Amino acid sequence: MRIGIFTETYSPYISGLVTSEIMLKKALEKQGHEVYVVTANLESFKYEYNEEEKVLKIPGIPTGIYNSRLSSIYPVRAVNKIKSWNLEVIHSQTEFAIGTFARLFAKQYNIPLVHTYHTMYEDYIYYITKGYFKRSSKKLLEYFTKFYCDTTATELIVPTNKTYKLFKEKYKFKKNINIIPTGIEVERFFTENINQKEIDKIKKQLKISKKDFIILFVGRLAEEKNVEFLINSQKEIQKKYKNIKLLIVGDGPDKEKYENYVESLNIKSNIIFTGKVAWDDMPYYYQIANIFATASKTETQGLTIIEAMASNVVPICIKDEAFLSMITEGLNGLFFETPEEYIKLVFYLYENKEELKRFNRQARIQSETYSSKYYAERVLEVYNRAIREKKNENRYGLFSKISKKIKEIKNDHSTEQ
Repeated sequence: MRIGIFTETYSPYISGLVTSEIMLKKALEKQGHEVYVVTANLESFKYEYNEEEKVLKIPGIPTGIYNSRLSSIYPVRAVNKIKSWNLEVIHSQTEFAIGTFARLFAKQYNIPLVHTYHTMYEDYIYYITKGYFKRSSKKLLEYFTKFYCDTTATELIVPTNKTYKLFKEKYKFKKNINIIPTGIEVERFFTENINQKEIDKIKKQLKISKKDFIILFVGRLAEEKNVEFLINSQKEIQKKYKNIKLLIVGDGPDKEKYENYVESLNIKSNIIFTGKVAWDDMPYYYQIANIFATASKTETQGLTIIEAMASNVVPICIKDEAFLSMITEGLNGLFFETPEEYIKLVFYLYENKEELKRFNRQARIQSETYSSKYYAERVLEVYNRAIREKKNENRYGLFSKISKKIKEIKNDHSTEQ
């Protein structure tokens, strides 16, 4: 099958979305499919095509939101190149410029369009509105999302029941909704595949000793990730155990703000900021951790949870529907709702080493259900269904046109008589 993945962001940009796109491409290629990527060029204002990787980058203008660029919704120069691929299905991963291009191209060349909805945009509106016009902005966003996903997509993929409910109950979505949790290359996080020397090297750089107990957070440092919850809790944690440290891996618009806040709380020695970490190096950082924590309520799924579990690291998460399908409380993870509950869980796992080992073993077992192979197989089922639906649509469309033409001829004939 010849597949086109259309996305706003791709490698070398680092994010959960990019990780899932790279993983899907590799998994599909392993099964013998040809996979092409159309994305925005985040490094320059040039058209670039990598023949070996099958990646076409389209230039765009900076948006001011992280490293993103806004490309043309119909870049004519790219059309002939994409036409030469003879795509059988298009899989869009974004609702914006590249996503609109995917929709227009699919419609013009009669190609089935599968769309994956990754982001709960309502949680990000404040970046644009700064708190103004919140209600009207949400209504506009709802209209845009329904139009893009319902009117244009042949099939829709969402990662969790949380997103499914958004479309089915709030947006009253009419077409098929496929709940497919995003997979990852879990094997690259398995302890037996990690070089211990590299782990020791990083621990030395970060000044982490053998007696330190590490809570890990991985993600973008921005308001919606609720990192401040973990920082404030850390202040209380260190009052009892000074060797329990919070390791914050990632970058973002609020990194400097959080660093200054940590300094003002006088807990700098117990919180480590690594900044941006290369994708290839991420498995080492998970291996440093004893537990993984997140207080974010804006995830559609949370790939970092799967990465942690694959690394034999138990996740403790704020109680949010996005995590409920991945974590069975008391088996492979734990939930909290308040800072007090979170701190209590940290102390419990720190003080009960055997229980922590049990959680870690179960986390690893659960992670294997999110393998890239299994994910790719489920996505392929959706592609095949979308192709069948498009063929039926074309067939019925043709019958409808023939029927309409026959009626016109009959009407003309009766008028002549």
